[in-house]
Amino acid sequence: MFEKLRCFFSARLRFRDYEPQPVTFGTVGRWVEQFNKTERKNLPLLLKNIKYVTEAETKNILCELNSNLVARLKQDGIPPHRIIYVQVDDAGSSSPFMLGILKNAARLERQGCKFVDSRDVRGLHDITDKLEEGAIVYVDDFSGTGVQFCKSRDFAVEYTVGNFAEFFLVPYICEEAVEKLRERGVEPVTAGIHKIQDRMLRAEASIVPDDVKKQLTGFCSKVDRKYGLGYRNLGSMIVFYRNAPNGVPLVIRGSQNQTPYVGILPRTTDLPPLMG
Repeated sequence: MFEKLRCFFSARLRFRDYEPQPVTFGTVGRWVEQFNKTERKNLPLLLKNIKYVTEAETKNILCELNSNLVARLKQDGIPPHRIIYVQVDDAGSSSPFMLGILKNAARLERQGCKFVDSRDVRGLHDITDKLEEGAIVYVDDFSGTGVQFCKSRDFAVEYTVGNFAEFFLVPYICEEAVEKLRERGVEPVTAGIHKIQDRMLRAEASIVPDDVKKQLTGFCSKVDRKYGLGYRNLGSMIVFYRNAPNGVPLVIRGSQNQTPYVGILPRTTDLPPLMG
């Protein structure tokens, strides 16, 4: 009971606005009960190492990053009316929502900025052809491997005309994605790069003792023997209020449909479908 209470108060305090599944004593209790007594002692440490980004923090970071970028572009001779904001059109992507937040909070339309979807080939061609030069700013909340972003960006760039500097405005990004962006000449504009050694359950990290890591990664392997640390075994420890990225370890997310293992912060796609 002590560990349940300890985890609940920690989770309730830090993850109180998590949208896919509210943090309650019941959800935390079911999560804790899956572990034996020895493993339960490590759960508060696991929760402590999750970098959680609230709704207010997400909005503030987006606006601050954008404000600094716009000021910098002005100095380089690129006014707001020559900035094109692009939403990355991937299934399950937060990009449209993040761009919507930024668009309203920073009043981008009033500044004359342009907006287009990465799949709108006619729109991309016409806007870039008309402007001839400027900046393209892709917006999202997080990038793990960078694979999905680069796929959308590579498609979009085929339909751009003229000379445009490219930026990816994203609150947090994994170092694996940064490498892929730089190969394409896209500059990341971010509040933080999530390094491998900062991810508690990765073999390269030395944040916790090996026996603690072994216990927690062992549970991840029960959920998925191949990708227990999430998509491509990223082992990302960053979770946003709207959703957990797919690279977050399954000890945090649980199984798909939450059967047989439940998570404390499951992705929307991890949750069972709602009955009509």
